[in-house]
This record gives sequence, C-alpha cells and structure tokens, in this order.
Amino acid sequence: MRRLLIAALVLSSLALAQTEISFWHSMDGPAGKAINSFAAAFNTKQTAYKVVPRYVGDYREGETKVIAAVRSGGAPTLFQAEILLFPRLVAEGAALPLDDLTASLPKSFTDDLFDAAWDYGLIGGKRYGLPFNTSTPVLFFNENQLRAKGLKPPTNWKEFGDVARALNSRAAKGFIALTESWTFEAMVTSRGGNLVTKDGKPNFTSPEVVQALEFLQALGKEGVTSVRNLSEASFAQIDFIRTKGLMVMASIANWPAAEQASFAFKLGVAPIPREPGGKVPLGGGQLVVLRGASPEQQKGAFEFWKFLMEPENIKTWVLASYYVPLRKSATPLLDSFYKENPYRKVAFEQIANVQPPPKVPQFAIWRNFLEDALEKALKGGVAARAALEEAQRKAEAVK
Repeated sequence: MRRLLIAALVLSSLALAQTEISFWHSMDGPAGKAINSFAAAFNTKQTAYKVVPRYVGDYREGETKVIAAVRSGGAPTLFQAEILLFPRLVAEGAALPLDDLTASLPKSFTDDLFDAAWDYGLIGGKRYGLPFNTSTPVLFFNENQLRAKGLKPPTNWKEFGDVARALNSRAAKGFIALTESWTFEAMVTSRGGNLVTKDGKPNFTSPEVVQALEFLQALGKEGVTSVRNLSEASFAQIDFIRTKGLMVMASIANWPAAEQASFAFKLGVAPIPREPGGKVPLGGGQLVVLRGASPEQQKGAFEFWKFLMEPENIKTWVLASYYVPLRKSATPLLDSFYKENPYRKVAFEQIANVQPPPKVPQFAIWRNFLEDALEKALKGGVAARAALEEAQRKAEAVK
C-alpha cells in the first residue's frame, strides 16, 4: 500500500512539473488521428512537456477562433496557421519570433528541409513559422470516363478546355469549378501570373487573372461546368464521387477522402495544367507559437515540432495525409507508397514548379473580395473584368 502511495505521489509530482502545450489545428480524419498519435508518442517519450491537441474546425473556422482567442488572452501555445493567415498573425504581433530556438538546429537539418516551406516561415528576416503540412493543388479526374472517351489528362489550358468539353454530357459536367481563392490562384500562377504584385499590392485586374476568370466563365456559358462556393464544398465532393462532375481541382489533402469514396470509378490525379513558365501555388500551413506563451512553452512547442520532423514521423504523416514530405531524408522511406500508385507522386513532383504565396498580411482579407468576384462572375453572370475590377477597388481600400 505504501509503495502504491509513493508511486502515485511521484506520478503526481511529474504531472505538476510538466509544461502543457495546447495545440490548435485544422486536421480531421486520418490526418487528425495522426496528430493525436504524434502528441501521445511525444508525451510518452519525455516528461517535461505535455502536448494537448485540439481540432478547431477547418482553416476558416480556425482563423476566426484563434483571432478571437488572441484578442481575449486565451490563445493556445501552438497553432497551425493556414499559409495565408500566417503573415497576418505576424503583422498583428500574435506570432512570436523563434530565431533563438531555431539557431540550435544544425545546418544538416535545415538543408534537409524542403526549401520553399522552410523559407516561407521567414518574415522581415526573422523566423516566425515552422513548416508542417505542405501541399500543392492537383487535378482529380474520373479515369474511367477519360479512358472511355480516349482522352489524356490535360497538360495546358487549351487541352483542359477540350477535355472538359469532351467529357461533358447530359448526365455529368466536364468540370466542377470552385469559387475559392487558392484553386483559382493555381489557374493564375500556372499562366505565369500572380494575385499580388511584387511590391505587395492587389493584382486582380492583371491579364493572367482576367484571362483565367474569362476562361472559366466561357466554359460555364457552354454548359461545361458546375459551380460551387466554399459553403458548398461538400456538395462539390459529392458531385464528383457520384460522377455528376468528372474533373475538379483541389489540394492533395483531399486525396485520402476522395480515394476512399470513389469506389464507383478509378480516381485519376494529374498535375495542374500549366503554360510554359507557369507555376503552382504552395499551400498548407505553418506552425506558430502565439503571444502569451511562456519561454518554457515556446521551447516545448519547438521540441514537439522537431519530433514531428523526424523522418519516420514524416513518413507516418504522409501515409495518413498525402501531404508533401518535408525532408529529403524521408522521401526514400516512401518509395513503396509512391510505387503502389504512380498518381501519388504527381503532387510531390510538382514541387519543382512551386510558387510560394505572397507574404502580405492583407491578402487574408483581399481573398474574400476575390472570392466574391468569382461568385458574381460564375454564378451571377457579371462580366469577369467588371467583377475583378470591383474586387480590386475593395482590396485597395483595405489599410
């Protein structure tokens, strides 16, 4: 009895000595389960810190919750910031600089990281972000229908239009268009354009942006597309799974769910169509340590990130989520995974043509005006240029 009491007291004292690291994230499904497993494994591996993960909804829901929490003083220690929200958190002083912690990383470690994701965490010469989930958009398609019509996945936008028209029928639309900024950005960067100028101003009326929206609008007038907004994203998934739409652009993070649900047909995955010199936008999130975290909490959050970056853990993460492996040393561990289904390597190979999004804090607000323009043009029949000019005026008015 005395031994049990002593053991209980020892465990109790260890628990009191632990520093809690609250971790808010937007990963559900297999990726969310993987995060829970990582936290449990990290907590077992050492006794100084206890990571407590919490799912706070998708990126937009997480954004609303974390901004409110920062303002009220109830922010978590660690937060998975969508790549577009990240600069805003830094600009508002919500994210803490991590240079003192990352200075301890050996060069062999940082050289092993995927450059674009690692470099994106730097703002104004200081490090605020730690790369975590990194993605590219891809083109999902119904391989059965593509083969039945003797078609190949499109490699440029002319081919895309031709394939969408050839797939179109009374029973199914050739393409499901989303009025969402990131997948639309892919249509712009793949043409060599950008949604933001080099000096950080909105660029919604540039030739590539107008061309991309006019292209989508023309396909819509031909009856080749169905259009869904963000609130209808789940319906877009259902449309694709039920073969009511035969092509759709989305993040590689949607792959596991699409693969599980597409039992009625074989899922095909292709790179985003590109013109010569075109790029694909980087997506995903950065981990940030938020204002209010104690020095010990900051250190614990950093130690947990290093644990996530261990090659075996990266392998587990990719198998669960299909995100891009962040370390070069982890890619050989995934050889069999990619060989099982050659499509799985598609997104990874796009990394050679990736373009990081602009580190402009206001863009997290500007994109709402852009998405309104997409909605008005593709659902409301407003001329593409007029809708984009309105979005440009609204974005320019944001201080």
